[in-house]
Amino acid sequence: MNAAALRRLAPSAPADAEAHSLPAWIYRDPEFFARERQAIFRHSWQLVCHLSDVPRPGDFHTFDFLGESLVVVRTPGGVRAFHNVCRHRAARLLDGPSGTCGARITCPYHAWTYALDGRLVGVPQRESFGGLDVSRHGLATVEHEVFMGFIFVRLAPGLPSVADMMAPYTHELAPYRMEELVPFGRASLRPRAVNWKNVADNFSDGLHITVAHPGLTRLFGRGYGIEARPWVDKMWGQMREVPSSNWSERAYQHLLPQVTHLPPERQRLWTYFKLWPNTAFDLYPDQVDFMQFLPVSPTETLIREVAYVHPDARREMRAARYLNWRINRRVSLEDKALIERVQAGMASSSYVSGPLSEGEVCLRSFARRMRALIPESALPQPPPWGWSHG
Repeated sequence: MNAAALRRLAPSAPADAEAHSLPAWIYRDPEFFARERQAIFRHSWQLVCHLSDVPRPGDFHTFDFLGESLVVVRTPGGVRAFHNVCRHRAARLLDGPSGTCGARITCPYHAWTYALDGRLVGVPQRESFGGLDVSRHGLATVEHEVFMGFIFVRLAPGLPSVADMMAPYTHELAPYRMEELVPFGRASLRPRAVNWKNVADNFSDGLHITVAHPGLTRLFGRGYGIEARPWVDKMWGQMREVPSSNWSERAYQHLLPQVTHLPPERQRLWTYFKLWPNTAFDLYPDQVDFMQFLPVSPTETLIREVAYVHPDARREMRAARYLNWRINRRVSLEDKALIERVQAGMASSSYVSGPLSEGEVCLRSFARRMRALIPESALPQPPPWGWSHG
């Protein structure tokens, strides 16, 4: 059956799709997940690390995504990104999340050797390969972009640059001097038994804050804001002066010191951004946290988290960063319980999709983007099997 025939058999999209959330079936369907990998994630920008993670030539940082092993390498002239795969017999070249390879990258299998810029410069027993053209067998490059000190990669072109996507908020990011940040601990990986969109939806959902996050409500009151631009969502809360009844939150309010590079209106402001489709970052006065929702399967996501800071030896700042972690660890556990509830409900025969309020601008924006990239996202039920291959 061809694609046109499959579309005729598919259920019709609702006329008021804009006012409804995405349908439940796309949060668990294997064929839809396979389509997302090609239509969304191969073209998406993914954060690998910060320039400060690879400060010297030969330093590298690896990143596993969609079954691909990728690596960012510092060279004498900047940074390069490659598939972490030897061009001889496909062996993985560099192991671990990060490290130093020296002046050359040497394959541990047959010792093919590459310069830091990816050129093939050494082949043992080269004469046995006949007329081997080494210029054709350098490392396969991956497109990369450095935005405010952070290194992003993508497997295929399609989206605007990170700088263009973030342009509406560049002026807000500038005071944080993100190019000068350094890593604060190692990246953590947290598996979640939910679809990646469930995590993304929850991150940009403003209505649940006062219901499910008592700690954030004690800090912000009811002054939590949200807005959506074409490629990025923004959420924010200004800390109240009223001391929290919780000791961690109260101590954070009291101990958080002044940060000289931030203007007065940002000294007590927490701002959250979500870059399409699966990268989020939180700007605090004391640190900057990144979170990625890495798709594993239709019902599995790996949350990758990493924090960066400006060097600051003040005791008050060290305490504030610890308290920030305590507060947000509780928020993370609350969100884990919420998204697991939703994922379970997506399997119910009673649920197709739900109405969205006019104030749920971020969820509406996300759903609009999904429907534009994968039109079947608008359908209340899945098309007949095989629709994605037509």
